[in-house]
Amino acid sequence: MAKDLVFEIGTEEIPAKFMNRTLEQLKENATRVFLENRIGYDSLETYGTPRRLVLYVKDMAEKQEDLETEVKGPSKKAAYDNDSNPTKALLGFLKGNGLDIKDIYIKELSGAEYIYGKKHLKGMDTKEVLKVLLPSILVSISFPKSMKWGNKSFRFARPVRWLMPIFGDELVEFNKDDIRCSKYTKGHRVLSEGDIEITNASEYFDKMRKAYVIVDQNERREIIKKQCEEIAKEKNGKIIHDDDLLEEIVYLVEYPTALLGSFEEDYLKLPKEVIITPMKEHQRYFPVEDEKGNLMSNFITIRNGDDSYIDIVRQGNEKVLRARLSDAKFFYEEDKKVPLDQCVEKLKSVVFQETLGTIYDKTVNIINNSIYIAQELGLEEKEVEELKRAAYLAKADLVTNMVKEFDELQGIMGREYALVQGESPEVAKAIEEHYMPRNAGDDMPSSLYGAIVGMADRIDTITGCFSIGIQPTGSQDPYALRRQAISIINIILEKKIHLDIKKLVQKAITPFVEKGIIKEEPFKVIDDVIDFFKQRLKNVLLDRNYEYDVIDSVLNVGLTDIEDAMLRVKELSQWKNQVDFLAIASSFNRVSNLASKAETMEIDSILLSEQAEKELFDSYMNVKNIFNEAMDKKEYHDALKALMLMKRPIDNFFDNTMVMVEDQSIRRNRLAMLKTIENMMMRFADLSLIVVNK
Repeated sequence: MAKDLVFEIGTEEIPAKFMNRTLEQLKENATRVFLENRIGYDSLETYGTPRRLVLYVKDMAEKQEDLETEVKGPSKKAAYDNDSNPTKALLGFLKGNGLDIKDIYIKELSGAEYIYGKKHLKGMDTKEVLKVLLPSILVSISFPKSMKWGNKSFRFARPVRWLMPIFGDELVEFNKDDIRCSKYTKGHRVLSEGDIEITNASEYFDKMRKAYVIVDQNERREIIKKQCEEIAKEKNGKIIHDDDLLEEIVYLVEYPTALLGSFEEDYLKLPKEVIITPMKEHQRYFPVEDEKGNLMSNFITIRNGDDSYIDIVRQGNEKVLRARLSDAKFFYEEDKKVPLDQCVEKLKSVVFQETLGTIYDKTVNIINNSIYIAQELGLEEKEVEELKRAAYLAKADLVTNMVKEFDELQGIMGREYALVQGESPEVAKAIEEHYMPRNAGDDMPSSLYGAIVGMADRIDTITGCFSIGIQPTGSQDPYALRRQAISIINIILEKKIHLDIKKLVQKAITPFVEKGIIKEEPFKVIDDVIDFFKQRLKNVLLDRNYEYDVIDSVLNVGLTDIEDAMLRVKELSQWKNQVDFLAIASSFNRVSNLASKAETMEIDSILLSEQAEKELFDSYMNVKNIFNEAMDKKEYHDALKALMLMKRPIDNFFDNTMVMVEDQSIRRNRLAMLKTIENMMMRFADLSLIVVNK
């Protein structure tokens, strides 16, 4: 008969941000361990609250499955003596594996005969096996940050205070560093009194609910959403949804109760983000807005408990928020009195990185990089001047009181102060948007100015860090250079910007060369940065479901224009699985294999003696101009169509012409022709890397 298993790991409060991955690990590890140990069950789930991790297995078998394995013994020759009696080798094999002479048989292996037997391992009682498996599951969980406490031999996110492993109605007793295993757990820290006894695993969830603990995080999530929506609706409003905030709150409470709070309407005169940021980031409140999207003077917070003394709890939360909004209002009013130009001067005393210099130094680099990008994109003089202003003011708000207190508002406050002080809307928007995207999944900058200043800022950080030798290594990336490179790539692809990335890197690296702080030769740093971008671009394209061989074939010919590389990957992907194209890819592979042996690319048409090589040369001459013109216009469909015209001449050449002949001049000439054809094709991609599925 199957039984349920509940294994509760009781802890001090685990950080909410650890919980999702921890529960995934617990599920993965338990699933693997039970499979390896032949323990069957119906379903397995993991649950978590701030004070507990729970493994719950439905209908777990009471015994392991029996195991039958084939074991190999000595050779037949070594197993029997001349009189066909068992030797010591055979007897030892039988004894060691618990076999009888009647259980063995002979099989041939690599031309020789060997003794084999079927070894039967009877499944143990699950309860006994769990005594070993559950401790191993406990210590297998890892965390971003872990700790040791007391004299315990293992690490955990927070100290483990109790263990409750119950299989059916039986306690699975084991000793792990003197941590108590029992049938007792703890309910809500405030609302529940004393320990709660769980006599059978099947009653666990109901008893915990009565102890004011909703163990299932998915149920808590739905309760929070429903309560918030109902409360907001009563005020003719709606909550401003934030999935990350909701997920955090789910793991901050065991028994959620939503309540509505309010604040003085006078604070609504502040910029919307100034009100929302302390609510969400500091107090974990949900802001409320009306049907038109205007912020209301209300908030919803989640209490870890029931509705007892709810008015007192509400007043306490309102008091805390009121103090924060009062501070925000003071900072805002004081900051408005200080011109942003004056703030820029203050950046001279703010260090960005010890070797790279101050934020002011960085601002100068951002301006120069922005001007370069603008000129490359053909912006008009008036636009360049506006862009310069945006780049100059981009970091000014870092020294404002508001951003010092709420660093999440950098860029946003720069936008607000710029508008208050009479800067153009375009400049103000660029100040805010140059930080976009702030993280994966964030919006891209909507304005071209914001995109340019953002790229200028990020390329300065990347080239600066590479120049002084602090590029990412392994999992270490303290300046988030990988994310910054991906942001540049995504901005370029989003805006369809054609920009020579190598020239941009050369421009961005200039101030570090002039300061003499670069640790490698400039060309080496430039190459390293380009390789860094190539790997990031490959990852971006893989995430967009392009095939690895298509990506490699395009990037293998070099990276200059990221948007151009994207266009070629896209076009090549559309062509790849066409029969005719796979044929030309195969033909190009033949060209590429021999082209590597070429010593020159000078073709002497007089030495072309055989009909097949003359036809190939004529085909190349005819296709070359069509292909190059299409490539120059970025009409890649037409470029590939032109290459297709060379398939028959290439195949005919290889079928009827010997390339590696004894005559050195003819051999050199034929190799030169193949090298020339390869170079032409390599303008588009290295087609030899395309995987042809036969």
